Amino acid sequence: MKNVSGRDALFLNEMGIGPLWQLRAAAAPVADAVAEDAVAPAVDPAPEAVAAPAPLPVSVAVPVPVSDPAPVARGMTPLSAPPYRNPPPVETDAAWDDGSHAEPAGPDVATLDWAGLRQAIAGCKDCACGEGRKPVYGSGPRQARWLIAAGTPGALDEQAGLPLSGEPGKLLDNMLHAVGLSRERDAYVTPLVKCRPVNARGGERAPTLEEITACRPFLERELALTGATTVLTLGQVAANGLLGRALNEPLAGVRGQVHALGDVPLVATLHPGELLLRGADKALAWADLCRARSLEPRT
Repeated sequence: MKNVSGRDALFLNEMGIGPLWQLRAAAAPVADAVAEDAVAPAVDPAPEAVAAPAPLPVSVAVPVPVSDPAPVARGMTPLSAPPYRNPPPVETDAAWDDGSHAEPAGPDVATLDWAGLRQAIAGCKDCACGEGRKPVYGSGPRQARWLIAAGTPGALDEQAGLPLSGEPGKLLDNMLHAVGLSRERDAYVTPLVKCRPVNARGGERAPTLEEITACRPFLERELALTGATTVLTLGQVAANGLLGRALNEPLAGVRGQVHALGDVPLVATLHPGELLLRGADKALAWADLCRARSLEPRT
């Protein structure tokens, strides 16, 4: 700013204009009031007796929008930089997202050997069995003629760690012996659902479709590893679960026929536990065993 006389400085001071120009926070923006090297308006010298001019009327301050700050003349430093209300989002490069935060995928059950399959069953978290689960693994020869699938393990099976234990197991042994087979030499026995389903009180309940879906790949892998050429299901749950039927469908709808699990023929019969309660149905089971026996390849 050019030098001004004392009289001019007094006049400018009365107008509210000091030697250092700054933006007022509460005042309305003055867009082009000041420019670089601005020159104060010329004032004709007045006689010393002239009274000071009346003060200018006070104008109403207009708030300055944060998004549209008042322009600042070149060479002048604003009092403070206008803050951002919402900082712009930081863009991330999706190409650097390697998926490390994702849940690791489980093993491909179809490629597992016996040791890997047992480990996969022990670590399975694909259903609601939760903590404290005690899986019951299949038992029998690793190379078998028959794969016998029960629905779910019972309390005795869970305690023994073997499928079809107790009296139902003894009856199964007798049934196999009647058609010239044995559990130790010819038949691999396994539950479709590997853990005993329990309710909130700890009692047994029927398995859910979720539990059957989670466990079915394990049984299919057992079938492939054993090389069994015949599947025999025991009871309604095993038959319906493997044949893709509604779980509450009666077993009578699939008995007396030959079905298939993949390329392997499947015969459905009653569970030995049911036969212990209804001895008259043993004749039906005998017919089913004979049908399954007739499917074996001739040697």
